[in-house]
Amino acid sequence: MSRVTTRADGNRMEEKVTREILSKVRQVEVRTRRLVDDSLAGRYHSVFKGRGMNFDEVREYVPGDGIRTIDWNVTARTGTPHVKKFTEERELTILLAIDISGSGRFGSGRCSKREMIAELGSVLAFSAVRNDDKVGLVLFTDFVELYIPPGKGHSHILRVIREILFFQPRRLGTDISGSLDFINRVAKRKCVVFLISDFRLPGDFSTALEAIRPKLRITGRRHDLIAVSVTDPRERRLPDVGRITLEDAETGEQVAVNTSDPAIRNAYAERTREQEHQLRHTVRGAGIDLLELSTDQPYVPPLLNFFGNRRRRTRG
Repeated sequence: MSRVTTRADGNRMEEKVTREILSKVRQVEVRTRRLVDDSLAGRYHSVFKGRGMNFDEVREYVPGDGIRTIDWNVTARTGTPHVKKFTEERELTILLAIDISGSGRFGSGRCSKREMIAELGSVLAFSAVRNDDKVGLVLFTDFVELYIPPGKGHSHILRVIREILFFQPRRLGTDISGSLDFINRVAKRKCVVFLISDFRLPGDFSTALEAIRPKLRITGRRHDLIAVSVTDPRERRLPDVGRITLEDAETGEQVAVNTSDPAIRNAYAERTREQEHQLRHTVRGAGIDLLELSTDQPYVPPLLNFFGNRRRRTRG
């Protein structure tokens, strides 16, 4: 006997899904808040706060003032050394640009790339709100699927996290250039942009990477752009498991591979190493910081090291 699904059944199912989503968001909130409070909030503050400075006034030089702060025009006019005084910009805007293309679903261990990206995005969002900064979100595939303008407040951050965790993309491909163009159009003031992706680019990798180089440079000049690469160990080396069929998660293209052949495994690993080298060269050559993460390793230690190295370099 077939059962007729009623509107009440549909409502109950929708309520159940909503409860599960809210429960997952709360779990992530508790876990990431603890990480932020224990180790990340202070490091985040030391890296980003003070990078934006507003001119306040000119005053006479006193011993201990930095030479770089001397206002030579006023000094020449008055005959007395004067320095420029700046105040720290009290509010930053953090924009999370997150790749949600089909390749992010892959994961060979405890989590997929998208799951790690989601938790990393949540940690960065809570770090920002902990320091009273605005947070915005761009989710993209081969077009911008969702944009949440920067905002503050607990409910805003929970919405950002909910979308990072559960947004269902309409497409599977990747267009990093298009997402950077979008950011440059909507972000009128300078902000800190975290571009988080697995950088699985369509077509020939070298050609596709070369195409995004000018976009990285333009965005890096307008904003404080930080690229975060999230990969999986199975993407770097093939296991010896005999004949398998590999499928591109974004195009559906399939290829049969004999992983028992050491030459094939070595060629695959070498090609991956070359692509990683090209990515580093391109991103850093554009004057942009690159943080590399892997799903088989905790992301907090490299994130802390990245913040520490960045702080020493920018303050040094």
